[in-house]
Amino acid sequence: MQGTIDAFSYGAVTPLAAYIMACLGGALGLRCVVRSIFNNQSWKPGWLALGATSIGCGIWTMHFIAMIGFRVEETPIRYDVGLTVLSLAVAITVVGIGVFAVGYRGVDARTLGVAGTVTGLGVAAMHYLGMAAMNLNGTIQYDTFTVALSVLIAIIAATSALWAAVSIRGFLPSLGASLVMGLAVSGMHYTGMAAVSVHLHSTPSDTWSGQTPTSLLLPMLIGPVVFLVLAGVVVMFDPLLMLGDLEAERSGRRPRPVPRRPSCTAPRAESPFGPPSPAPRHGEDWQRPRAQQHVQKW
Repeated sequence: MQGTIDAFSYGAVTPLAAYIMACLGGALGLRCVVRSIFNNQSWKPGWLALGATSIGCGIWTMHFIAMIGFRVEETPIRYDVGLTVLSLAVAITVVGIGVFAVGYRGVDARTLGVAGTVTGLGVAAMHYLGMAAMNLNGTIQYDTFTVALSVLIAIIAATSALWAAVSIRGFLPSLGASLVMGLAVSGMHYTGMAAVSVHLHSTPSDTWSGQTPTSLLLPMLIGPVVFLVLAGVVVMFDPLLMLGDLEAERSGRRPRPVPRRPSCTAPRAESPFGPPSPAPRHGEDWQRPRAQQHVQKW
């Protein structure tokens, strides 16, 4: 017996909220990568790690917000805690591999292709690992062609995001790239969900266990959402990043590292009247010619 699947049990609320979280994670991740590459004084590993975690949390949060609206009418759904947490770790790890690859090696075709493929496969693995965390009175089956299509969309989305992270500068272009990235990730998710069918067991089973979506997913979503908010505060109030973007947008050039302020002990520029005389010792001012005293005071 086939189960009746409803992926939009809350209407447009869960797809819209999922899309917003995917865009937020993508936007923060792109800004962090820009900060690490275009400002040489920044701590690159820290900013790349923050960017990877932001994108990974955004993708994971998008997936499970969307899954709150997923229902099989004939059976309740429960989630395995361990697999759910593992899917978050997978999302952050594989995104980190791609982000660090392009952050240190650039966007040559080989690096971008390998990093985008690895990251896309990791995003797809996160999705289907999250699906494997579901326990219900039935068996989940997948359409092979639709699954392959969802994996292809994930690879294209990941490659495009990594290219945008190191190629697009300025706030508005990055915002547009994050909107496209959120659309691609959401499209990958719902393409994968279109491949799902549930074959119900003939008799109810007492062996499946876990926690309900509201008891598990809602509390677990609080952590990544709070992290994304704090990451947004860090990005928005970082002076080097924001001022660098303003200068780049005005001049059409890539942001440059902020120069260091000259030391207070730096030598003065040479006088047109000749090099400055050494500082007089105590009681020796009266022995100097008046012209030299004038130059020293000037």
